[in-house]
Amino acid sequence: MKNIRPSMYKLHKQWLVKVTPKHRHSCSVSVPPTEDNKRPISSTEFKNKLATGPTFQDFIKNAPFKENATEVHEGRFEDTQSYLPDDPYIGNSRKVYFETYGCQMNVNDTEIAWSILQKKGYLRTSEPSQADVILLVTCSIREKAEQTIWNRLKHLTALKMRRSKVNAPLKIGILGCMAERLKTELLEREKLVDVLAGPDAYRDLPRLLALADGGQRASNVLLSLEETYADVMPVHHTPQGHSAYVSIMRGCDNMCSYCIVPFTRGRERSRPASSILEEIRILSDQGVKEVTLLGQNVNSYRDMSEEQFCGPEPVHLSRGFSTVYRARRGGLRFADLLDRVSQINPDMRVRFTSPHPKDFPDEVLQLIQERGNICKQIHLPAQSGSSRVLQAMRRGYTREAYLDLVANIRKIIPGVSLSSDFITGFCGETEEDHQQTLSLLREVRYNVGFLFAYSMRKKTHAFHRLQDDVPAEVKQRRLEELTTVFRGEAAKLNASLIGSTQLILVEGVSKRSAQELCGRNDGNLKVIFPDTHTVPIRPGDYVLVKITWASSQSLRGHVLSHTSLSSVGNTPSQAYQGEQLAVR
Repeated sequence: MKNIRPSMYKLHKQWLVKVTPKHRHSCSVSVPPTEDNKRPISSTEFKNKLATGPTFQDFIKNAPFKENATEVHEGRFEDTQSYLPDDPYIGNSRKVYFETYGCQMNVNDTEIAWSILQKKGYLRTSEPSQADVILLVTCSIREKAEQTIWNRLKHLTALKMRRSKVNAPLKIGILGCMAERLKTELLEREKLVDVLAGPDAYRDLPRLLALADGGQRASNVLLSLEETYADVMPVHHTPQGHSAYVSIMRGCDNMCSYCIVPFTRGRERSRPASSILEEIRILSDQGVKEVTLLGQNVNSYRDMSEEQFCGPEPVHLSRGFSTVYRARRGGLRFADLLDRVSQINPDMRVRFTSPHPKDFPDEVLQLIQERGNICKQIHLPAQSGSSRVLQAMRRGYTREAYLDLVANIRKIIPGVSLSSDFITGFCGETEEDHQQTLSLLREVRYNVGFLFAYSMRKKTHAFHRLQDDVPAEVKQRRLEELTTVFRGEAAKLNASLIGSTQLILVEGVSKRSAQELCGRNDGNLKVIFPDTHTVPIRPGDYVLVKITWASSQSLRGHVLSHTSLSSVGNTPSQAYQGEQLAVR
């Protein structure tokens, strides 16, 4: 009887019992056999009766959902509420507060999660004290990042306890990489959170929150081979609205020995180009002036859905570079996508991060040089200046190959601004290895640098195969030396910009003074300048600023004029010679 359809008949022992209309809508009706309705039937007749009865959908449609939800009028049952609610995971205007930690991908993940919750009837608040749900979008790339979250959870748990005393329950959720990596500790040992959602589980957030609202702890940290959220339009929540991050791919296949990303974000998969281009067109229509294409390995992008590009062309790797996986062939490549994005709006700047040095064929570099709205700024993570350490990191290149790539970039894109990542104190790093990293910093001279001491991550190749044998105090000393060398070289490099006129995209009021504005130049350097108040300068405006002062971290100058990206081009360090212009 497991798979039969509900019908007007029920089998009472060996007899078929007719259910009268009066009782048809009750799940528990039991009509005793009488002389009128009691007779033996054959199995064929029984099946025929079942086949002609109401379906299961008819049953749940008319069955009562709650007590007293069904009323009787003139012998008929009339339902005032359906058997199942229209949407069991609706937000009912509950307020959500987001805190985002870590990289730009987490910023984009926040926008995706908010888009999903907004469609379910949730509201967003900027005050945690007003929130019904607090969601932390987390990072696991380094131990310090995780410790920040643990400390924050203790404060939020205290807030949760205070709220419970006034009958205003608060739910706390952990999203992103830390949720995937530390599920057991967060849910079972510490019992600090109600909801866990990994990077590929944001679609499940409404269900998870509904379970938490019912008193359960809920989690979904499953990784996907396909999820790109291509059909989810992020709700961009930048304060000024002049810039936005656009995810073009998720996950990573590089398997660098120090990196947790392949284990917290899964395998590499690219978002369809059509979805990316649609999002950027919408952003352009909304007045966004700068988009940054995001991915853990952004320039290895391959959209295999673009059939016209799925020929057997060779894999493009930079000279002297290799991978631990078989690179994909065919599909629409990063250069093709970058070309299409740059054509959407000539007054919209285009950046991308984070790339891998292996994926910089000349085709990409030449496109950056040719297009006025693709920023002449490249993030080129080195991680170390020692070939021996690079091999232990499984980076797929040597120091010499990296320097050859830098030379080729600067040959094709004169005046390019370079930034980089460095890890000091990696497993087995000697003092000689450290000195080679310092010399690489001096030789390349980066405008922007992100420097970190190594912290061992579980699940990684290094955790299983290598020994974290550099003492903490040595790591700290080496990090300070890297920072000193980087800042010294960056200060010299930025000082060379004094006297030049830079094209600046205005971000807003400077954090240090309400009388000053700030923005960023083509090379992604912060530029600060006085607010003249003669003509309004708003976030999202392009202005020409003459540089009068420089440090390793920022530039200062004064405004010459309003302008547009398409009218002056986007040439880095360009000196706009001629008379000083008044702001118009």
